[in-house]
Amino acid sequence: MPKGLYSQGVAILLSKSVTIQQIAEALQQKFAIMNVNESSEQWVFSGPSLLIPFRPEDNGYIQVDVVDRQWPDEMGDPAGDTMLFGAWTMGFFGPFTYPNNLERAAQQAWGYPEGRQAAAEHTAFIRVRSSFTLGQTDEQAPVLPEDYDPFTELLALNSVSETLLQMPESLCYFNPNGESLASADTMQEMKQRFEEIELPPLELWSNVRLFNLPEDWLMMDTVGMLQLDAIDHEAIFHGQMYDPNEVASFLRNIANYVYENGPVIKDGDTTDGPGEIYWKGVLLDESLTNPPRQVIRWYPLDEKEKPAGLE
Repeated sequence: MPKGLYSQGVAILLSKSVTIQQIAEALQQKFAIMNVNESSEQWVFSGPSLLIPFRPEDNGYIQVDVVDRQWPDEMGDPAGDTMLFGAWTMGFFGPFTYPNNLERAAQQAWGYPEGRQAAAEHTAFIRVRSSFTLGQTDEQAPVLPEDYDPFTELLALNSVSETLLQMPESLCYFNPNGESLASADTMQEMKQRFEEIELPPLELWSNVRLFNLPEDWLMMDTVGMLQLDAIDHEAIFHGQMYDPNEVASFLRNIANYVYENGPVIKDGDTTDGPGEIYWKGVLLDESLTNPPRQVIRWYPLDEKEKPAGLE
């Protein structure tokens, strides 16, 4: 589900549910609060909620709502849970979110292993979603403003999330499209780093994951760059020849480069990479793992024969 009703969406996992009034009290010293609604007819669309102006001149708002149940990781199905399935397909759990996102985020929480316990123990969650279409009655109105900027939008969601993480019931930050978990301390560190050296906090929006392949080969990928309207990346390499930490840094750097410069990497381009050799990028319409998405897959040009199906 692309950006539509909601253009971004993240969550705060909770040890127990809170009221929307408690959320309003936590936010009101830093943000303008509008339209506090204590009722909820269908939690899949919205629990008790409030609005924060983001770009009100463009009908831009951040909607914060609370749901008194665990994150619905399976996202329903068209036969047994049509309401949840429909809400997922329409983007009510954030654009580009794919089933079992929390499970994968916990499995791949390399920088925040405590997040695995938070994911397992949470009993409720707060959604933080931005939109330029709420209450819009003009069917011809654009879904996004002409000068839409996903980076500043995500920074705004970060700011709201950082404040919500100060609530005693908050366990951790969860980005369902980036399949990443983070503590309040990590979010503050990323904010400080950005303010000091202007290095984007991609770790909060995009995870780097590791998967085992046959014959000691490994695959690493980024997930979540679609939030920034950029492409994700994969790397296929032999585990005994390359340091996964170096490959992870390579993927972070190349993802940031493409975000900052646009789609400048073409199918078959090469660049310096781990192992002090060239790596070749191949543009693919289908990723090797979920969520399904377009990727640039990188191979080291080391002449080593790859497993079947990965040539």
